[in-house]
Amino acid sequence: MYNFELTRPSTIADAVSALASDEAQALGGGQTLIPTLKQRLASPETLVSLSGIDEMKGICRDDAGRLCIGGATTHAEVAADGSYPALSAMASHIGDPAVRNRGTIGGSVANNDPAACYPSAVLGSGATVVTNTREIAADDYFQGMFTTALEEGEIVTEVKFPVPEKANYQKFVQPASRFALVGVFVAKFADGVRVAVTGASEDGVFRWTEAEEALSANFAASALDGLDVSADGMISDLHGTGAYRAHLVKVMTGRAVAAC
Repeated sequence: MYNFELTRPSTIADAVSALASDEAQALGGGQTLIPTLKQRLASPETLVSLSGIDEMKGICRDDAGRLCIGGATTHAEVAADGSYPALSAMASHIGDPAVRNRGTIGGSVANNDPAACYPSAVLGSGATVVTNTREIAADDYFQGMFTTALEEGEIVTEVKFPVPEKANYQKFVQPASRFALVGVFVAKFADGVRVAVTGASEDGVFRWTEAEEALSANFAASALDGLDVSADGMISDLHGTGAYRAHLVKVMTGRAVAAC
């Protein structure tokens, strides 16, 4: 590690002010950022901890019936809530107990790791990412590997999830890291089905639109028969080829539909 300043604001306004200084970076649960600092892949002069901001914690429902989760809410808290069963089940299998008790939904969504679980839940649910300045639809928020619509100094304060009629998340786990080698979140709403895939693409989380159309017409695993996912643009590494991941996308989607 190296020397840096740590500030602990108690309000969103104070956090935004602290992030306005040069070389300042937001710190959520630190489950991604701290290892990054240890490897000297990032070296901000100041870390602005968001863990002490009470207005960014907690889970509630809004007037539209959406499940609203504060950006500083931990994975363990989401797992224990149960208001959105598929989301809670997904959160209960992120990392290990230490990660779940420190990591936050806001940190995961802001980082947009290509193999993280939350981006698929946010995109698959058609959720809304709320920041200190605006609200961003999930379809506009994720813009590529580790890339989002967030601007400099912008903080994810809350995520609002419409709760579908049925939903399920299936993850093929990379056992060493417990990230998703491929993860698929399927959500069935009255007006159609959304399918979001994480862990597979070089561009990060994406929607499998062909599967959405097929499942919207017939919500059964058999609706996927005849569909194939292209291996072009899929991640290929020591854990699996692009073709292997493409195959897993279809397999995990079918399992998610069957589990619904």
